[in-house]
Amino acid sequence: MSRIAAVFERLNAEGRKALIPYITAGDPDAETTLPLMHGLVAAGSDIIELGVPFSDPMADGPTIQRASERALAKGMSLKGVLEIVRRFRETDAQTAVVLMGYANPVEAMGVDSFVAQAKAAGVDGVLIVDYPPQECRELSAKLKAVSIDPIFLLAPTSMDARFAEVAEAGSGYIYYVSLKGVTGAGHLDLQEVARRIPVIRQKVGMPVGVGFGIRDAATAAGVAGFADAVVVGSRIIEEIEQSPRGEVVARVQNFVAGLRQAIDQVKEGVQA
Repeated sequence: MSRIAAVFERLNAEGRKALIPYITAGDPDAETTLPLMHGLVAAGSDIIELGVPFSDPMADGPTIQRASERALAKGMSLKGVLEIVRRFRETDAQTAVVLMGYANPVEAMGVDSFVAQAKAAGVDGVLIVDYPPQECRELSAKLKAVSIDPIFLLAPTSMDARFAEVAEAGSGYIYYVSLKGVTGAGHLDLQEVARRIPVIRQKVGMPVGVGFGIRDAATAAGVAGFADAVVVGSRIIEEIEQSPRGEVVARVQNFVAGLRQAIDQVKEGVQA
């Protein structure tokens, strides 16, 4: 069983939902990323989505674009991201880590080399935004062969054919993009997302995490009422941007702890 599958099995037995924060590796700098990851765990995160910075992050809004720019300016690379994961694994063997990024760095490294290095570092899942499932069957098969989950996006506009492709190629969980547009954009329509989640879960046969547009504890609790996982990215990056350098980890940890508390109240039937 993969580490991601174990996370969802445990949470399901406890009647709880997964909290999946996103940060960009190397933002605000490489030295802060590892303490940030440990801070996210201390705040109650179950899976960490670790962004691989890229110069043309087309699915990301201005906030995460800026994070990529800062990380790249400090010299962060895919190799650097894998090294951070390796160091994280020295003291944390439980928390799942998903790399989220774009195809170009993977292609530049070479698929076989990437899969081998990701496995050696302790990566649990890979979400490549611009790799649609029908175009990366080879990568998916190689990842699954070493117990790394290939994770895919579904959107409000996804058709039945896409559901079938994702069900075949993916594993771990589905990342449901709750808004049309880029990360951090728009207003989340909880009723519409709640209507879609049971359909997605039934068609793909795996847990569904909801991201894009979740900016506060109340919205996180609302999403936790019907999704298997709550994914928060841009709002955490904003916290990093706005915090004095010496307070970044503490402020992010405090914000994420608030999300955790709100999500767990759903289990008890209490509205956040």
